[in-house]
Amino acid sequence: MRIKSEEGEKKRPDRFVSRDLTEDGEMAGSSPFRMRLVHLDLKGAPPKVSYLSEILPLFRALGANGLLIEYEDMFPYEGALRLLRARHAYSPSEIREILRLATLNELEVIPLVQTFGHMEFVLKHEALAHLREVAPFPNTLNPHEEESLALVGAMIDQVMALHPKARWLHIGCDEVYYLGEGEASRRWLQQEQNTKAKLCLSHVQAVASHVLARHPATTPLLWDDMLRAVPEDQLTASGVPQLAQPVLWDYGADLDVHSKALLMEKYRKCGFSRLWAASAFKGATGASQALTPTEHHLRNHMQWLQVAASGPADALQGIVLTGWQRYDHFSVLCELLPVGIPSLAVCLQSLLHGGFAEDVKARVENFLGISSLDITGVTSAGAGSFPGSDILALVTQVSLHLHSSVDELLQRDRYVTGWFSPYHRRRKLIHPVMIQHIQPQALSLLARWSTLAGELEAAMQRVFYPDAVDEWLEENVRPSLQRLQQLLQDLGEAAGAQSPRAGPGPDPRQEP
Repeated sequence: MRIKSEEGEKKRPDRFVSRDLTEDGEMAGSSPFRMRLVHLDLKGAPPKVSYLSEILPLFRALGANGLLIEYEDMFPYEGALRLLRARHAYSPSEIREILRLATLNELEVIPLVQTFGHMEFVLKHEALAHLREVAPFPNTLNPHEEESLALVGAMIDQVMALHPKARWLHIGCDEVYYLGEGEASRRWLQQEQNTKAKLCLSHVQAVASHVLARHPATTPLLWDDMLRAVPEDQLTASGVPQLAQPVLWDYGADLDVHSKALLMEKYRKCGFSRLWAASAFKGATGASQALTPTEHHLRNHMQWLQVAASGPADALQGIVLTGWQRYDHFSVLCELLPVGIPSLAVCLQSLLHGGFAEDVKARVENFLGISSLDITGVTSAGAGSFPGSDILALVTQVSLHLHSSVDELLQRDRYVTGWFSPYHRRRKLIHPVMIQHIQPQALSLLARWSTLAGELEAAMQRVFYPDAVDEWLEENVRPSLQRLQQLLQDLGEAAGAQSPRAGPGPDPRQEP
């Protein structure tokens, strides 16, 4: 297979050429999922377009045939919506380039626009705060305001203007927290026969109807969690099953296969024409998770294969392999995209071949350039040679050893704990000979980690924008370096206080 570019034809790296393609370009294997979408969550550490140009061929080679792109504040909204843009939001030309790259790599793009819950990136702005369901909380949109529907309609129309060929549009609608708790909702719920379920469904119906009216060739998708507890008769009567397709999501390693099969049957009875699944390859095991537990995500995908096998062959249109970058707009970053690539490779290939046998493991190792893949640890053995593998290697070093090595010096080294404790540091007291034991260790450790931190910063700058690089380093690297720097500063001050020329130090028996 060849990639065409403006500079002429360039050959894919050998390991990116999938051995799983049939003559007509379809993926071989035993996957029950016709569509296999990699989710790009852009509300945290969004990759530069240059990195996407490197990694999308690998996605395709591993078995993906689509992307679910959750733009959030990275979309170049215009006009009254311009305030939604992040500082480094993609430009319209960059969006077009992403779509070109996706087409080049035979990846169908489905954009995702939040329209109900997870609206923090919109409702955090003072100019739009009056559209919150509950005034103090920016996560949920007030479904009673006409302006609310006009707002999400404008967002949808701008996104669709740059994605005119999209066959599906994901409208979010998950985790609509505090729904029914706003003043307008409380009044509405006091009326006979009004329920929170009815309130939720009416907004979903309005948003989906807008999509179909303005973009009739595009089918709305939505997360299914707000639908699970709705009685069948209410769901059927709402009209939503004729307008949209639900995406059943569960990221657990031990998801209940039988319950999922029953839920699928319920949705089919209610009239939904197609159902989708959603797993996770990263970003679902802890808000501040830095390294991806591949085994957890593999087990999640094995359970989804069982779910697919429990129903009719065409029950599920496809599966979204979610890769969350933040739990919500205000939370910290979880695993960076390059860190999750080995997990993604394992999960995609397992979906494609119906499991993770030795031959599938060998394929993954070949694709990633990893000599020996170990899925039982938090990350693979050896960083590999895929795009961004240097980030994986350095993040692994930081996550496994930086904090612990500094703790080892500050909390378990006998010279530090015995002769330069917090008590001594506050009073600038130290036996001069102890400086010779402590200072060289601290300087060596600081030099080692400062060098590695510089390498990681340079590697991340090639993939991410400056704010994401700064955030990750500030959360994960700089606090430990600052602890070492503070120790050395305290040593220097204590040494100065003990110098004969400095006069006698403070009486250690006297309180400061």
